[in-house]
Amino acid sequence: MSRMPTPVRYPHPPFSSPKQELPGSTALMNPRPDHGEESWIGANRLEGRIALITGGDSGIGRAVAIAYAREGADVALSYLSESEDAADTARLVREAGRRCLVLEGDIADPGWCRQMVERCVAELGGLDILVNNAAHQMSFDDLDEISDDEWRKTFAVNIDAMFYLTKAAVPHMPPGSAIINTTSVNADKPNPSLLAYATTKGAIQNFTAGLAQMLAEKGIRVNCVAPGPVWTPLIPATLPQDAVESFGQNYPMKRPAQPVELASSYVMLAEPMSSYISGATIAVTGGQPIL
Repeated sequence: MSRMPTPVRYPHPPFSSPKQELPGSTALMNPRPDHGEESWIGANRLEGRIALITGGDSGIGRAVAIAYAREGADVALSYLSESEDAADTARLVREAGRRCLVLEGDIADPGWCRQMVERCVAELGGLDILVNNAAHQMSFDDLDEISDDEWRKTFAVNIDAMFYLTKAAVPHMPPGSAIINTTSVNADKPNPSLLAYATTKGAIQNFTAGLAQMLAEKGIRVNCVAPGPVWTPLIPATLPQDAVESFGQNYPMKRPAQPVELASSYVMLAEPMSSYISGATIAVTGGQPIL
Protein backbone atom coordinates (compact mmCIF):
# COMPACT_ATOMS: atom_id res chain seq x y z
CA MET A 1 0.00 0.00 0.00
CA SER A 2 1.50 3.34 -1.05
CA ARG A 3 1.94 6.15 1.44
CA MET A 4 1.30 9.83 0.85
CA PRO A 5 4.51 11.84 0.46
CA THR A 6 5.69 13.83 3.44
CA PRO A 7 4.58 17.46 3.07
CA VAL A 8 7.33 19.92 2.23
CA ARG A 9 8.25 22.18 5.13
CA TYR A 10 8.42 25.65 3.67
CA PRO A 11 10.31 28.51 5.34
CA HIS A 12 8.76 30.41 8.23
CA PRO A 13 9.63 33.97 9.26
CA PRO A 14 11.69 35.74 10.40
CA PHE A 15 13.24 36.37 6.97
CA SER A 16 16.50 38.17 6.30
CA SER A 17 15.90 39.05 2.64
CA PRO A 18 17.56 42.40 1.83
CA LYS A 19 15.63 45.46 0.67
CA GLN A 20 15.31 45.69 -3.13
CA GLU A 21 14.33 48.30 -5.69
CA LEU A 22 11.30 47.74 -7.89
CA PRO A 23 10.58 45.52 -9.74
CA GLY A 24 12.74 43.16 -7.64
CA SER A 25 14.86 40.11 -8.41
CA THR A 26 14.40 36.44 -7.51
CA ALA A 27 18.16 35.89 -7.23
CA LEU A 28 18.48 38.41 -4.39
CA MET A 29 15.79 36.83 -2.21
CA ASN A 30 16.62 34.94 0.97
CA PRO A 31 15.16 32.35 1.18
CA ARG A 32 14.81 31.81 -2.55
CA PRO A 33 11.18 31.22 -3.58
CA ASP A 34 10.02 27.78 -4.70
CA HIS A 35 8.25 27.95 -8.07
CA GLY A 36 8.01 24.20 -8.58
CA GLU A 37 11.30 23.90 -10.43
CA GLU A 38 11.98 20.52 -8.80
CA SER A 39 8.51 19.46 -7.68
CA TRP A 40 5.91 20.07 -10.40
CA ILE A 41 5.21 16.90 -12.39
CA GLY A 42 2.84 17.36 -15.31
CA ALA A 43 -0.02 15.12 -16.40
CA ASN A 44 -0.90 16.61 -19.82
CA ARG A 45 -3.85 18.53 -18.38
CA LEU A 46 -3.24 21.44 -20.81
CA GLU A 47 -1.90 19.55 -23.80
CA GLY A 48 -1.82 21.70 -26.95
CA ARG A 49 -3.01 24.88 -25.24
CA ILE A 50 -1.43 28.33 -25.67
CA ALA A 51 -1.24 30.63 -22.65
CA LEU A 52 -0.33 34.29 -22.19
CA ILE A 53 0.83 35.09 -18.64
CA THR A 54 1.56 38.62 -17.45
CA GLY A 55 4.20 38.95 -14.77
CA GLY A 56 5.49 35.59 -15.93
CA ASP A 57 9.12 36.23 -15.07
CA SER A 58 8.94 35.61 -11.31
CA GLY A 59 6.69 34.82 -8.37
CA ILE A 60 3.24 33.41 -9.08
CA GLY A 61 3.66 34.03 -12.81
CA ARG A 62 6.81 31.91 -12.98
CA ALA A 63 5.17 29.10 -11.02
CA VAL A 64 2.18 29.15 -13.38
CA ALA A 65 4.45 29.20 -16.45
CA ILE A 66 6.39 26.15 -15.20
CA ALA A 67 3.21 24.26 -14.35
CA TYR A 68 1.49 25.11 -17.64
CA ALA A 69 4.53 24.05 -19.66
CA ARG A 70 4.82 20.75 -17.84
CA GLU A 71 1.09 20.22 -18.37
CA GLY A 72 1.62 20.60 -22.13
CA ALA A 73 0.96 24.27 -22.91
CA ASP A 74 3.06 26.70 -24.93
CA VAL A 75 3.64 29.93 -23.03
CA ALA A 76 3.96 33.62 -23.81
CA LEU A 77 5.22 35.46 -20.76
CA SER A 78 5.31 39.20 -20.30
CA TYR A 79 7.48 41.17 -17.92
CA LEU A 80 8.45 44.78 -17.27
CA SER A 81 12.27 44.80 -17.18
CA GLU A 82 13.44 41.77 -15.16
CA SER A 83 15.39 40.20 -18.04
CA GLU A 84 17.39 37.75 -15.93
CA ASP A 85 14.30 36.33 -14.22
CA ALA A 86 12.41 36.18 -17.53
CA ALA A 87 15.25 34.31 -19.24
CA ASP A 88 15.35 31.79 -16.41
CA THR A 89 11.60 31.18 -16.62
CA ALA A 90 11.79 30.83 -20.41
CA ARG A 91 14.58 28.26 -20.00
CA LEU A 92 12.39 26.19 -17.67
CA VAL A 93 9.45 26.32 -20.09
CA ARG A 94 11.64 25.22 -23.00
CA GLU A 95 13.23 22.45 -20.94
CA ALA A 96 9.70 21.09 -20.53
CA GLY A 97 9.59 20.77 -24.32
CA ARG A 98 7.27 23.70 -24.92
CA ARG A 99 7.62 26.92 -26.90
CA CYS A 100 8.11 30.18 -25.00
CA LEU A 101 7.58 33.70 -26.30
CA VAL A 102 9.18 36.37 -24.10
CA LEU A 103 7.58 39.83 -24.17
CA GLU A 104 9.30 42.77 -22.46
CA GLY A 105 7.25 45.93 -21.98
CA ASP A 106 4.99 47.98 -19.75
CA ILE A 107 1.41 46.73 -19.60
CA ALA A 108 0.32 50.17 -18.41
CA ASP A 109 0.54 51.05 -22.12
CA PRO A 110 -2.73 50.03 -23.89
CA GLY A 111 -0.93 49.73 -27.21
CA TRP A 112 1.58 47.29 -25.78
CA CYS A 113 -1.24 45.17 -24.32
CA ARG A 114 -2.78 44.84 -27.76
CA GLN A 115 0.60 44.15 -29.36
CA MET A 116 1.31 41.34 -26.89
CA VAL A 117 -1.89 39.55 -27.82
CA GLU A 118 -1.19 40.02 -31.53
CA ARG A 119 2.33 38.60 -31.17
CA CYS A 120 1.14 35.65 -29.14
CA VAL A 121 -1.44 34.74 -31.78
CA ALA A 122 0.94 35.33 -34.69
CA GLU A 123 4.01 33.58 -33.24
CA LEU A 124 2.48 30.77 -31.20
CA GLY A 125 -0.60 30.20 -33.34
CA GLY A 126 -3.48 31.17 -31.08
CA LEU A 127 -4.56 31.93 -27.52
CA ASP A 128 -6.52 29.64 -25.20
CA ILE A 129 -5.59 30.87 -21.71
CA LEU A 130 -5.05 34.43 -20.52
CA VAL A 131 -3.58 34.84 -17.04
CA ASN A 132 -3.77 38.46 -15.87
CA ASN A 133 -1.27 38.27 -13.04
CA ALA A 134 1.14 41.25 -13.13
CA ALA A 135 0.65 43.82 -10.38
CA HIS A 136 2.10 46.95 -8.84
CA GLN A 137 1.97 47.84 -5.16
CA MET A 138 3.60 50.27 -2.75
CA SER A 139 3.15 50.70 0.98
CA PHE A 140 2.06 54.02 2.54
CA ASP A 141 1.10 54.84 6.13
CA ASP A 142 -0.88 58.01 5.36
CA LEU A 143 -3.26 59.09 2.61
CA ASP A 144 -1.21 62.23 1.98
CA GLU A 145 1.78 60.06 1.03
CA ILE A 146 -0.04 58.58 -1.99
CA SER A 147 0.63 60.82 -4.98
CA ASP A 148 -1.75 61.20 -7.90
CA ASP A 149 0.83 59.50 -10.12
CA GLU A 150 1.19 56.54 -7.74
CA TRP A 151 -2.58 56.06 -7.56
CA ARG A 152 -2.89 56.22 -11.34
CA LYS A 153 0.04 53.85 -11.90
CA THR A 154 -1.46 51.24 -9.58
CA PHE A 155 -4.74 51.31 -11.48
CA ALA A 156 -3.01 51.37 -14.88
CA VAL A 157 -1.01 48.20 -14.15
CA ASN A 158 -3.45 46.26 -11.99
CA ILE A 159 -6.87 46.81 -13.57
CA ASP A 160 -6.65 48.97 -16.72
CA ALA A 161 -4.18 46.55 -18.35
CA MET A 162 -6.49 43.66 -17.50
CA PHE A 163 -9.27 45.34 -19.48
CA TYR A 164 -7.03 46.12 -22.48
CA LEU A 165 -5.55 42.61 -22.60
CA THR A 166 -8.88 40.88 -22.20
CA LYS A 167 -10.57 43.03 -24.84
CA ALA A 168 -7.74 42.26 -27.28
CA ALA A 169 -7.65 38.55 -26.43
CA VAL A 170 -11.33 37.57 -26.53
CA PRO A 171 -11.75 37.75 -30.34
CA HIS A 172 -8.95 35.17 -30.68
CA MET A 173 -10.13 32.78 -27.93
CA PRO A 174 -12.18 29.76 -29.03
CA PRO A 175 -14.96 28.20 -26.93
CA GLY A 176 -13.40 26.32 -24.04
CA SER A 177 -10.85 29.06 -23.39
CA ALA A 178 -10.17 30.46 -19.93
CA ILE A 179 -9.30 33.84 -18.45
CA ILE A 180 -7.77 33.77 -14.96
CA ASN A 181 -7.20 36.97 -13.01
CA THR A 182 -5.11 37.41 -9.88
CA THR A 183 -6.94 39.30 -7.17
CA SER A 184 -5.94 39.17 -3.48
CA VAL A 185 -7.13 38.60 0.06
CA ASN A 186 -6.91 42.41 0.14
CA ALA A 187 -10.05 42.57 -2.00
CA ASP A 188 -12.05 41.44 1.05
CA LYS A 189 -9.70 42.35 3.89
CA PRO A 190 -7.91 45.51 2.71
CA ASN A 191 -4.61 46.38 4.36
CA PRO A 192 -4.76 50.17 4.89
CA SER A 193 -1.05 50.55 4.09
CA LEU A 194 -1.79 49.04 0.65
CA LEU A 195 -4.81 51.23 -0.06
CA ALA A 196 -4.33 51.72 -3.82
CA TYR A 197 -3.38 48.08 -4.39
CA ALA A 198 -6.28 46.75 -2.29
CA THR A 199 -8.74 48.98 -4.14
CA THR A 200 -7.64 47.60 -7.51
CA LYS A 201 -7.91 44.04 -6.21
CA GLY A 202 -11.52 44.65 -5.24
CA ALA A 203 -12.11 45.98 -8.76
CA ILE A 204 -10.54 42.84 -10.23
CA GLN A 205 -12.95 40.64 -8.32
CA ASN A 206 -15.92 42.60 -9.65
CA PHE A 207 -14.47 42.67 -13.17
CA THR A 208 -14.13 38.88 -13.03
CA ALA A 209 -17.68 38.26 -11.83
CA GLY A 210 -19.23 40.54 -14.45
CA LEU A 211 -17.03 39.36 -17.30
CA ALA A 212 -17.83 35.71 -16.55
CA GLN A 213 -21.50 36.45 -17.23
CA MET A 214 -20.73 38.51 -20.34
CA LEU A 215 -18.55 35.82 -21.95
CA ALA A 216 -20.54 32.73 -20.96
CA GLU A 217 -22.32 32.53 -24.33
CA LYS A 218 -18.95 32.60 -26.09
CA GLY A 219 -17.87 29.55 -24.08
CA ILE A 220 -15.06 31.46 -22.36
CA ARG A 221 -14.75 30.96 -18.62
CA VAL A 222 -13.50 33.74 -16.33
CA ASN A 223 -12.28 33.17 -12.77
CA CYS A 224 -9.85 34.65 -10.30
CA VAL A 225 -7.41 33.47 -7.66
CA ALA A 226 -7.16 35.38 -4.39
CA PRO A 227 -3.77 34.75 -2.78
CA GLY A 228 -2.87 35.62 0.75
CA PRO A 229 0.78 36.47 1.45
CA VAL A 230 3.11 34.98 -1.18
CA TRP A 231 6.92 35.08 -1.06
CA THR A 232 7.83 36.94 -4.28
CA PRO A 233 10.28 39.74 -5.25
CA LEU A 234 7.45 42.25 -4.88
CA ILE A 235 7.65 41.83 -1.10
CA PRO A 236 11.22 43.02 -0.38
CA ALA A 237 10.84 45.61 -3.15
CA THR A 238 7.71 47.28 -1.78
CA LEU A 239 7.32 46.65 1.96
CA PRO A 240 9.19 48.08 4.96
CA GLN A 241 11.99 45.86 6.26
CA ASP A 242 10.14 44.92 9.46
CA ALA A 243 7.14 43.80 7.39
CA VAL A 244 9.43 41.69 5.18
CA GLU A 245 11.03 40.02 8.21
CA SER A 246 7.65 38.97 9.66
CA PHE A 247 5.86 38.44 6.34
CA GLY A 248 3.01 35.91 6.63
CA GLN A 249 3.49 35.34 10.35
CA ASN A 250 0.01 36.63 11.20
CA TYR A 251 -1.74 34.01 9.03
CA PRO A 252 -2.96 30.67 10.45
CA MET A 253 -0.09 28.72 8.86
CA LYS A 254 2.37 31.27 10.32
CA ARG A 255 4.16 31.72 7.00
CA PRO A 256 3.66 33.02 3.47
CA ALA A 257 2.86 30.75 0.55
CA GLN A 258 5.56 29.77 -1.86
CA PRO A 259 4.62 30.53 -5.49
CA VAL A 260 4.34 26.83 -6.37
CA GLU A 261 1.52 26.50 -3.84
CA LEU A 262 -0.62 28.78 -6.03
CA ALA A 263 0.04 26.99 -9.33
CA SER A 264 -2.47 24.18 -8.85
CA SER A 265 -5.33 26.69 -8.69
CA TYR A 266 -4.35 28.23 -12.02
CA VAL A 267 -4.01 24.80 -13.64
CA MET A 268 -7.38 23.67 -12.31
CA LEU A 269 -9.12 26.81 -13.58
CA ALA A 270 -7.53 26.44 -17.03
CA GLU A 271 -8.07 22.74 -17.67
CA PRO A 272 -11.04 21.55 -19.75
CA MET A 273 -12.42 19.43 -16.89
CA SER A 274 -13.32 22.66 -15.05
CA SER A 275 -15.86 23.52 -17.74
CA TYR A 276 -18.61 24.58 -15.28
CA ILE A 277 -16.43 26.81 -13.11
CA SER A 278 -16.83 30.46 -14.05
CA GLY A 279 -17.23 33.63 -12.01
CA ALA A 280 -15.48 31.99 -9.07
CA THR A 281 -12.84 33.27 -6.69
CA ILE A 282 -10.40 30.61 -5.45
CA ALA A 283 -8.92 31.72 -2.13
CA VAL A 284 -5.38 30.49 -1.42
CA THR A 285 -4.85 32.10 1.94
CA GLY A 286 -3.28 29.55 4.28
CA GLY A 287 -6.40 29.18 6.39
CA GLN A 288 -7.31 32.88 6.58
CA PRO A 289 -11.04 33.22 5.84
CA ILE A 290 -12.22 35.83 3.36
CA LEU A 291 -15.71 37.23 2.87
